[in-house]
Amino acid sequence: MAKHSVSRRTLLKAGAAGTAAAALPLVNVHGQAAGGTLAIGFWDHWVPGANDTLTKIAQEWAQKNRVELKIDYITSNGNKLRLTAQAEAQARTGHDMLAFATWDVNIHQRNLEPVDDLVADLVRQYGPINSIAEYLGKIDGKWRAVPTTVGSQLKPPHVRMDLFKQHAGLDMQAMFPGGPEGRDPAKIAAWDWEAFLVAAEKLNKAGHPFGLPLGSFSDAIDWVGALFRSFNAVLVTEKGDIVVKTDPGTRAALEYMKRLCQHLPSDVFAWDDASNNRAYIAGRASLILNPPSAWAVAKRDAPQIAEQTWYIQMPKGPAGRFVGDLRYFHGIWSFSRQKNAAKDLIRHISQRENAERLVAASLGYDLPPFASQFDFATWRDEGPPKGLLYNYTPRDDTQPNISGYPSEKSIAAQMYNQATFTNMIARLVQRNEAMDSVLSWAANELEGFQRG
Repeated sequence: MAKHSVSRRTLLKAGAAGTAAAALPLVNVHGQAAGGTLAIGFWDHWVPGANDTLTKIAQEWAQKNRVELKIDYITSNGNKLRLTAQAEAQARTGHDMLAFATWDVNIHQRNLEPVDDLVADLVRQYGPINSIAEYLGKIDGKWRAVPTTVGSQLKPPHVRMDLFKQHAGLDMQAMFPGGPEGRDPAKIAAWDWEAFLVAAEKLNKAGHPFGLPLGSFSDAIDWVGALFRSFNAVLVTEKGDIVVKTDPGTRAALEYMKRLCQHLPSDVFAWDDASNNRAYIAGRASLILNPPSAWAVAKRDAPQIAEQTWYIQMPKGPAGRFVGDLRYFHGIWSFSRQKNAAKDLIRHISQRENAERLVAASLGYDLPPFASQFDFATWRDEGPPKGLLYNYTPRDDTQPNISGYPSEKSIAAQMYNQATFTNMIARLVQRNEAMDSVLSWAANELEGFQRG
């Protein structure tokens, strides 16, 4: 149950770096520089080639506007992207525009330029924005960063169709077709957590258990948070009331997880974000909850597994069907000298035609913040098998979720970063603690979060 958050002391040390970001390798985009120089820190994508497409999109804008771009691609490995933001915020110098993951917009809200006008324009163009993006990016009524397609991802299930048919008697492709045609609401409604549990037991007995991590890394936290929300579990209310000890949804979710864990590999509490991918690509796991990265690697290294892969929607709980949703943002520092140029570039990247190029380059990994853009050809046509990615996007009654929602963001971020949900499960299952003891431990943790 190790914690993976970055301590305040570690982040403060990063401030000593000051302009550390300037030491990163630069990608200079050709231009006359009549519009000045714009320094950008983009997230370094996992999918090979995705960075190249983003660079091309930015270069097209730069050449049209006669701006010189200086682009860094900053990895999130080792929290380097977060540490870069912390260093620049303290030094008040660095990039003009930077990528921010999940909770980091809230952390740096006071140093980020409001972008309400830009977000409002995009909403007028493309309709309602993702609810989790709004929760994370809109602080005290003001948008502090713009939700971006780049790096934003979901964690729905992808399954081995052949194994589900053979050992669970379920045709997942028929239940969740690779398009809007032929979808049976009754079959979709029947895919709930109880049906999930039955399938987990059968596949485990067949030697192909579900690859569901339960450690302190994001893959575990994301899917477990979605499950808890589907049981209407609330640990802390929006007003800050700690209700975990009396909340019936939390107790019900934990009781369910105690049953489910009987059919999972015994070491899932030690898994990191790569463990489920490895288990799936090796042919051991019959289901994982992940972006298309595991399938993309299987296409190269285990094509026989890739050809039997299919995305489906999350199981439904008493309070609905939810999927883990991680959002990336592009923000502009309030101390930037190129605020207008940065806004215009973000607007350009956000246009539908460019979002579609980014989705295609990432093999369907990246997810736009607008549901009106879920009709891109990549999710219908990419394969093999063709159409497997259609259900990667939220379809039917699926709703996005971030673990900790709807608690006040500073508390929710600590619940996420300290892996409160999965630690509760570990105490109940691994340590065999009594339910009331687990809930009391969680209440004490949450009180500590509130005290800061």
